[in-house]
Amino acid sequence: MIDLPTLESVLRRLPGFERLESCDRLSAGASRETYRVGVVIGGAMRTLALRRAAGEGKSAMGAGPGLAIEAMLFSAAKAAGVPGPEVVLVLQPEDGLGAGFAMDWISGETLGGRIVKSPELEGARRTLARQCGQILARLHAVDVKAAGLDEALESFTPEHAVRKTHAAYLELNTPQPMIDFTAMWLLKNLPHEHPHTLVHGDFRNGNLIVDPDAGVAAVLDWELAHVGDPMRDLGWLMTRSWRFGASEKAVGGFGEPDDLFEGYEQVSGRKVDRKAVHFWEVFGSFWWAVGALSMGQSFRNGSEPSVERPVIGRRSSECQIDCVNMLIPGWARRPEAATDGAGDLPASTELLTGVRDFLREDAQAGRQGRSQFLSRVAANATDIVLREMSLGPDAHAWEAQGLSALLGGGGPLGQQRARLCAAIRAGDIDLKRPDLHAYLRDSVFARVMIDQPGYAGALECARAT
Repeated sequence: MIDLPTLESVLRRLPGFERLESCDRLSAGASRETYRVGVVIGGAMRTLALRRAAGEGKSAMGAGPGLAIEAMLFSAAKAAGVPGPEVVLVLQPEDGLGAGFAMDWISGETLGGRIVKSPELEGARRTLARQCGQILARLHAVDVKAAGLDEALESFTPEHAVRKTHAAYLELNTPQPMIDFTAMWLLKNLPHEHPHTLVHGDFRNGNLIVDPDAGVAAVLDWELAHVGDPMRDLGWLMTRSWRFGASEKAVGGFGEPDDLFEGYEQVSGRKVDRKAVHFWEVFGSFWWAVGALSMGQSFRNGSEPSVERPVIGRRSSECQIDCVNMLIPGWARRPEAATDGAGDLPASTELLTGVRDFLREDAQAGRQGRSQFLSRVAANATDIVLREMSLGPDAHAWEAQGLSALLGGGGPLGQQRARLCAAIRAGDIDLKRPDLHAYLRDSVFARVMIDQPGYAGALECARAT
């Protein structure tokens, strides 16, 4: 948590500052801290948003600029017509608060699930996809050099983006055959090069503030900004993870691709490369599959002890099932539940059910903000463990059988996964083999049925099972 006396001392740099009234950490945001800060300036209450992180404020994946550069990006984008807040203060090293900046608070909805479902936003949703296309066109027109960002931002070709992400995955030492399969597909299907522009890198539902009247009121979270293929931003906006259950609407769960593309072409004067957008949509699920694992690793190594981190790590299976549906679509076998047959009373599943219900009901009572959010996350983690106990044995047995057939030999499950991953990377197995596709579908589907059985991608894979 942030030290409030230190924060108040830093805020005195604001003209007319009188006092700090409140500072609440928000539950949103997976890799950085965001606070709603109430201050009195010139006798009037004013609300600010504070973005903060330890050190330089690099993202969880190690890509993108630090928070000082992110503040510059907000200003450059706003000057180009991208809706966003005004940055009013940038933290300095001597402040003792890490990296970060304060900006005007902009009211509106930021939660992706509410943006796709809220009745109050029904009118805004009708034009939201087109508006996003128009905003991205303006964003991609930012003169990076004139804004002083040319030396601060990393440049990515599509191949470099794939190889960098795959290298980050390999460092985790957690063999996931579908991730390796997707990496090889991406490298074999690289899009034609486009003139490089500023790329937001995380332009999606959940990083937008949406107002019932204005539509997109602000574009947030520039932590993955870089210079590269502008089609990447369009593909990321269409990545299924950011549809929040509204899978029939391919653009953020709220709109249609044709509207997005027409809005982009109207402002940019350039045709959208739809094949490249599809590549980046696949890459989006691949990237977030690795990113989720990286966040789980941060819990394992002790750098981020929050209960939120391992739960996010389990979301990798959602992204992997999305890759299955895009690259090797088909039906998967449903694992069957086992019984807790030891005869103990109460059974281990009953003990965990009691803990889950306590976290979901009693522990959340009277709590607010992040504390309430983390109680809910802990209850969800307990649900995952319950499903693991029920479905895991059957799923692991299936997977071991499939791997033995593919590899021509047995062994511990983890070692067999690692052997298959190595074979995929080395090109020693034909990526078009039907039995490989069946194994990948079944194993990823079994995992997501444990981690998040209500996920739309899992339901798509299970339609006929």
